[in-house]
Amino acid sequence: MTRIKKILLSAFLCFMFTFLITTTHTKYAEASSSISLVFLSSYKKTVNIGDQFYIIAVTTNGKLPKWTSSSSKIASVNSYGKVTAKKDGVATITAKINKGEASCKVTVKKTKVTISNSSKSIERGESFTLSASTSNNSAVTWKSSHKSIANVDDNGLVTGLKPGETTITATSNGSKASCKVKVRYPTVKLDRKKVTLYRGQSTKLTADVSSGVSPTWKSNKKSVAIINPDGTVTAIKNGTATITATVDKVSTTCEIIVKKPDISLSSDELSIKVGNVSRLSAKVSSGNTPVWSTSNSNVATVDSQGRITGIKKGRAYIYAKEDGTKVRCTVYVTD
Repeated sequence: MTRIKKILLSAFLCFMFTFLITTTHTKYAEASSSISLVFLSSYKKTVNIGDQFYIIAVTTNGKLPKWTSSSSKIASVNSYGKVTAKKDGVATITAKINKGEASCKVTVKKTKVTISNSSKSIERGESFTLSASTSNNSAVTWKSSHKSIANVDDNGLVTGLKPGETTITATSNGSKASCKVKVRYPTVKLDRKKVTLYRGQSTKLTADVSSGVSPTWKSNKKSVAIINPDGTVTAIKNGTATITATVDKVSTTCEIIVKKPDISLSSDELSIKVGNVSRLSAKVSSGNTPVWSTSNSNVATVDSQGRITGIKKGRAYIYAKEDGTKVRCTVYVTD
């Protein structure tokens, strides 16, 4: 090959190389100008429910990206990259501009609730306070599964209302912790198991109730003995009655015996003249005044004080009666 041909070939090859390099560089620059890159301040984040934070995005074209969340129920994001954690789970936060995008994986931790007591036993009327803490210091709400057994206020104060079992639950962000509460049946004791009275007499029974609740009193025979709400028993007539003290279906009893009195007269036999008056006295063990009566008012009469008056010649019986006991005195009326 001649020298001239070699020079021409070299010049052609240099031209073609320069052309290819220039063309390739131009196309790469054009492609690069149509794609924007996004760089984030965080690509992975673990937070608690309720937390808020910003993800800073830097784009190669200097424009603001569009923000989206794969699950706004778990974590939402506004147009400025502010993320709000709403419930436990995983959400992907994406910043996108043109054909460029970048994402941050956000893990929202489940709230852990811890309660001060897992179980508790109380009686009706008693109270105690439960406390609860959460892993993210969020507030808790309180609830009783059986409000008629024990209720709980907004501060965790539990009050027993009646025997039974209920569950007190502290809830925060869908997480729960609970305490089983048992309201015990009380013990009920009376100061006496048996009382003997006479008609008209009263006595007060005292109930010792472990819960401190006042009992409900009842007599099974009100014709024999009655009882007031304060436990005072009053004898009505001779016989036997059962007094029952009840608290929350727990009962105990006392037997009340109203016994017949003993009556003794100052005389078993009297003789008086027609028109005369004689006094008959009675001693009654109950202290009550007897009821006086005569078997024959045509022969002799008697008043409420035991004064006997002879009406005409003959015989009559004068009776003194008190609550089932009756004694007599034979009276002879003479001229």
